[in-house]
Amino acid sequence: MKVLMIYCKHFGYQPTIKTLDMAEENAKAGTFQYIQAAFIQVEEEDMEKEGEVAKKLLKNLKWICGKNETNKRIVLHSFAHLSDSKASPEFTLDFFNKIDTRLTDSGYEVFQTPFGYFLDLQVDAPGFSLARVFKSL
Repeated sequence: MKVLMIYCKHFGYQPTIKTLDMAEENAKAGTFQYIQAAFIQVEEEDMEKEGEVAKKLLKNLKWICGKNETNKRIVLHSFAHLSDSKASPEFTLDFFNKIDTRLTDSGYEVFQTPFGYFLDLQVDAPGFSLARVFKSL
């Protein structure tokens, strides 16, 4: 798994092109202020070690939200451009939903960008040490 975590003063998205048949119809745009964004690529090998990878991802997401004082607000974005290896879309969507549930159960306010769409993104990220963190899990 690869994850690029970006603290955003502003994060917005607008669905443009549906790329997967399984994607929901009529996906909506979203916009957020002062939120932690996580650009996540689930890789093929993660399918065999889901529990281990989920634990590492949750630890990193909670850590960065605490460091950037996001009031436990995070947006999860499937970003299949961080590695050549890709898990199946079905596994990836299920994984995202499980991470969402676990974070929500821990008191986080979680949002997900529409899965299976190309998106226009608006990212306003300040320039300080932990505003951008990349991890290979």
